[in-house]
Amino acid sequence: MIAKLILDKKREGRALGTAEIREFIDGFTRGEIPDYQMSALAMAICCRGMTGRETADMTDAMMRSGRCLEWDFPTADKHSTGGVGDKLSLVVQPLAAACGVRVPSLTGRGLGITGGTADKLETIPGYNASLSLDDFQRVVRDVGVSMTVQTEEITPADRKLYALRDVTGTVASIPLIVSSILSKKLAEGASVLVFDVKCGSGAFMKTREDAQALARALVDGAKSAGRRAAALVTDMSAPLGRAVGNANEVAEALSILRGEVAPERADVALSVELAALMVSLVREAPLDEVRAECLARLADGSALARFEAMAAAQGGDLAAFARFMERPTFKFRIQAMRSGYVSAIDAEKVARVAFALGAGRMAAGDRIDPLAGVTLSVGVGDRVATGAPLATLERSESPDGLESAAADLLKAFTISHDAPELGPLILERMD
Repeated sequence: MIAKLILDKKREGRALGTAEIREFIDGFTRGEIPDYQMSALAMAICCRGMTGRETADMTDAMMRSGRCLEWDFPTADKHSTGGVGDKLSLVVQPLAAACGVRVPSLTGRGLGITGGTADKLETIPGYNASLSLDDFQRVVRDVGVSMTVQTEEITPADRKLYALRDVTGTVASIPLIVSSILSKKLAEGASVLVFDVKCGSGAFMKTREDAQALARALVDGAKSAGRRAAALVTDMSAPLGRAVGNANEVAEALSILRGEVAPERADVALSVELAALMVSLVREAPLDEVRAECLARLADGSALARFEAMAAAQGGDLAAFARFMERPTFKFRIQAMRSGYVSAIDAEKVARVAFALGAGRMAAGDRIDPLAGVTLSVGVGDRVATGAPLATLERSESPDGLESAAADLLKAFTISHDAPELGPLILERMD
């Protein structure tokens, strides 16, 4: 009866009390409130919304549904809302650690067209992306950074609720998105949180206005929980970098960490900005000063060393990864049909092609092809001649579908007579 009264109250658009939210989430976690009632509450929240206080209470209740970590040193983490070719965590987290900030980072697996950091890391032979919490804490203390998936001990309410949201059409609710993201990040114990909220064709939030609303809610929610926080709203109309997939994204991240990619390129510049923001918030230091330090840590190999140490601590063999990347695969290259300037590369279309090749999964248990994906030969703004390579499609198991996927990928490229006006990658910062 209490659950029904809470459902009636939210259905009518009234704000729920702190105790009501806590009681509902606790009952759901223990199995006393059935899935159908939790689904009903999620739908009511999706339709009626939540106040900032309600969202904070929902986040807190979900965070406290499991184990919460505490650290005796400053910590920070970065969360991205997901994008195409977004391998930035593989650069940002070790870069921040190279600047002396420990980074406990609970990450996720990909579902649909958006790739998951854990899937990418697991293309490194031996890498364990499913550490126990004790091992996770040990690696963070010893190395300064660890990236692993959340365990069953962390926010069990979120794991149960997310599965329901996925099948009930309630994923796109900002209060539910915020409570899901923040409950995990707060439970991992990071004292500083930085959010990369993407908008555009390759992002979950398609419009800048929606991305701004989510960024504001994430920052406000983190601050209400006593954490320092900031968000960048960034453009995701074109893929980040050149690689879209899993293993090829790890290889590209390693190239960045080795200093082989110009610091002016968008993916490197954004990685540096996010890492600098994390470190500056921990130290309460000027951003310009920390940005210069981050560039220096990339240049001198310190960030690469942190990544290598993390990989080794979690069982990863980077020498074996280099050999893995040399395996023969089935490839298909597409070429420019006319000369001109690349004025657009549709991120969503590129992601859908990579997914069709086997780089993503439709359901949680699906297997991915770690070598499948797309590698771009050009970026937006580049000048190309007729017949110049635009991209290479790749998969390891069969050539079937490569030619049709190539035809779809060609549609992602717009080649114009005039050079495009390039807009900023970082659209806004929120504190």
